[in-house]
Amino acid sequence: MKINTHILSNGIRLIHQQVESPAAHFGIIINTGSRDESPEEQGIAHFIEHVIFKGTKKRKAYHIISRIEDVGGEINAYTSKEETAVYASFLNAYYDRNMELISDILINSTFPVKELEREKEVVLEEINSYKDSPSELIFDDFDELMFDGHPIARNILGTPEHVRSFTRDDIFRFLQNNYHTDQMVLSSVGNISFAKILSLAEKYFAPIPTRLRTTNRLPFKHYTPGTRHVKRDTFQTHCVIGNLAYSAQDKKRMGMVLLNNILGGQSMNSRLNLALRERNGMAYNVESGYTAYSDTGQFNVYFGTEHDNLDRALNLVNKEFRLLKNKPLGILQLSKAKKQLIGQIALSSENRDDLMLTLGKSFLLYNKVDSLPRIYQKIEAITSSQLMEIANEIFDERQLSILTYE
Repeated sequence: MKINTHILSNGIRLIHQQVESPAAHFGIIINTGSRDESPEEQGIAHFIEHVIFKGTKKRKAYHIISRIEDVGGEINAYTSKEETAVYASFLNAYYDRNMELISDILINSTFPVKELEREKEVVLEEINSYKDSPSELIFDDFDELMFDGHPIARNILGTPEHVRSFTRDDIFRFLQNNYHTDQMVLSSVGNISFAKILSLAEKYFAPIPTRLRTTNRLPFKHYTPGTRHVKRDTFQTHCVIGNLAYSAQDKKRMGMVLLNNILGGQSMNSRLNLALRERNGMAYNVESGYTAYSDTGQFNVYFGTEHDNLDRALNLVNKEFRLLKNKPLGILQLSKAKKQLIGQIALSSENRDDLMLTLGKSFLLYNKVDSLPRIYQKIEAITSSQLMEIANEIFDERQLSILTYE
């Protein structure tokens, strides 16, 4: 399907893919996240994601939710280290209704004081739920270990002290300083013509005053590998081991995606799952992950195991690292790995909600979107020697950081 793009007069970008489906998906993705907060603002980007639904100049919180849900749709939002998104899924007949609502939320939110105080309690409970889940909390603590002292290190939810301190003025200040029109993308996937959605975008989003970003994020430069053991009252030992990886702009990014998928991706036949779970019964959850930021990246492996099995499990992980560093994949192994990743990408593209967000994020980062055949070509072009080069850079034992909850 053809993908159409446009830039509004205020710098907001629009990307749309027309598909034959009764359901449609639309959202706005903003190049602002928790790493853009000052130390005093820790958690405010995520807090805004919550309270942006709590009232506008013409709607109360209930009317915002009901505007979508009354016609069977869903509205949602998320905050990451570098992005904030507000998006909705709905029947095609309600494009106008949904685009108007999201523009109203973006432009006219009033952040009523009573709603702010009530939602603070909700976020505090969210923070507490993370503290009760060591398999999730350990990733935040690992970020602090790896990116020590840098804004990326701070967790997205913030601290109870910071959340309790936020005021309306703090929110408006953060929006003024970080919500720039040239850092926003409207993304759409649905059965509507590009001419029609462009008309709606001009109607509801072009009136937003132009505000361009003039400063750059603080780059991350000084990584020092570290090891930290934390005593916690848990039934398992939880462990994360990892290193810096490639940024979203790095040419080795796609090779890193493939290597990560081979090692500990979503499939049951990943090397780590076979080594730790299937052959040795040492873990229920074992996975690897790769996150590419605008100027850096992170690779990590996570597993949970019996307290007495930690050293053995770490040895198995390091063994898989060494194999990928020292033994090139054979022709059949490499071909299977590529087919697996291509198949996963093809299947994920059938989820139109995810597709809408993927298109928007790609347009936000690269100002273009590669077609699926082009992505497949890039994967097919990866060689075993390139994977070995990446493995030797990322799995370098001297550069690995380790965090355990014991």
